[in-house]
Amino acid sequence: MTTNPLDADRPPELPRSRRDQNGAGGKGGGGRRRRDESVMVPDAQFSSYYGHNVVKPAPWGHEIAAYLFLGGLAGGSGLVGAGGALTGRPALRRTGRVAALASVALGGAALAKDLGRPERALNMLRVAKLTSPMSVGSWILTAFGTFAGAAAATELAEAVLPRRSRLARLARMADPVATAGTTAFSMPLAAYTAVLLADTTTPTWRESFRELPFVFVSSANAAAAGLALVATPAEQNGPARKLAAISATVELGASELMERRMHPLVAEPLHEGRAGGMLKAAKVLTAGGAVGAALFGRNRTMAGLSGMALLAGSVLTRFGIFEAGMESTKDPKYTVTPQKERLEERRRRGETKDSITTGR
Repeated sequence: MTTNPLDADRPPELPRSRRDQNGAGGKGGGGRRRRDESVMVPDAQFSSYYGHNVVKPAPWGHEIAAYLFLGGLAGGSGLVGAGGALTGRPALRRTGRVAALASVALGGAALAKDLGRPERALNMLRVAKLTSPMSVGSWILTAFGTFAGAAAATELAEAVLPRRSRLARLARMADPVATAGTTAFSMPLAAYTAVLLADTTTPTWRESFRELPFVFVSSANAAAAGLALVATPAEQNGPARKLAAISATVELGASELMERRMHPLVAEPLHEGRAGGMLKAAKVLTAGGAVGAALFGRNRTMAGLSGMALLAGSVLTRFGIFEAGMESTKDPKYTVTPQKERLEERRRRGETKDSITTGR
C-alpha cells in the first residue's frame, strides 16, 4: 500500500458498516454495504487545501523592511537638503545631503543582501519595464543615488577646495543640477516601495493600495525632518520643524483613512499581535514628535528628542506594515472571505455569469 506525506492531514474515515442482518444476497441488503453519510458529505468547514497557505508569502526578509525605511529616509532627506539650499541654510543643506547619500547607500546594501548576490541588483537594470514597480523602482533608486552622490560631492568640494579653483567653480555649476535631480527623484523613491507592496497578492498590502503611498511618503518626510532636528542647530531647523508637523499630520490621517477603508478582516493584522503593537507605538511616537517639534523645536534638546521620536515612529511604521502583510498570508481567511463577499455582491448586482444564465 502506497503512502503519502499528506495522509496524516486527512480527516479520519469512519469504518464501513456491516452488512445488514439479512446477509449477502438477502432480501433486505442484496449484498450492498452502507456507508456513513458523514463520510460522503462532511460538514463544510473553513479551511484551505491540507491547511496550506492560499497566498504564497513574499520571499523577503527583514532586510527589505529596513530598505523600506532607509529608502524613505533617503528620499525625505534629499528634499530637506534641497530646501536648505533654496533657503540659504547651509547646515540644513549639509545634513540633508549627507543623510540622503548615506541612507540610499545603506538601503542599497540591504536590498543587495536580500537578493543574495550583489550582482543581481545590477541585473535589475538590464531592462526597463514600466508595468513592473520593481523595475521602475530600481531605476529610481539608481537615478536618485547618482544625483545624491553629486550633491554630496559638491558639498565636499565647497568645504575642502579653494573657492577660486577650477574644480570649485565646476562644483558650483553642478550644484543646481544635482539639487534639482535629487529633488525630482525624492518623492518617487519614497513612494514606489508602497506601490511595490500593494502590487503583490499579500492581502493586507494589496487592500491598502489607495492610501499606502501617502503613508509612506509622509512617513519618509517625517523621518527626514526628525533627523534634521537631531543634527541641525536650532536656528536653522525652521523648515524641518514645519515639515515634521505637516508630514506627521498627513501620515496619521492617511493611516486612519487606510484602516477605515480596508476590509475589517484584512485590516485585523494591523491591530493585533506584534505588528499591531509596532503600529500603535509608531502613532504615539509620530504624534509626540510632531507636537514637540512644533511647540519646542527652537530648543536644541527638545528638538533632538522630538527628532528621535519621529525617526523611531517611521521605523516602526515600516516594520509594522511589513509584519502585518506577512501575517496576513498565514491564514486563508484573509484571502478567501473578502473574495467570497465581493463575489456575492457582484451576484446581487447581476454582474456575474451565473446570475445571467440562471436568471437571478
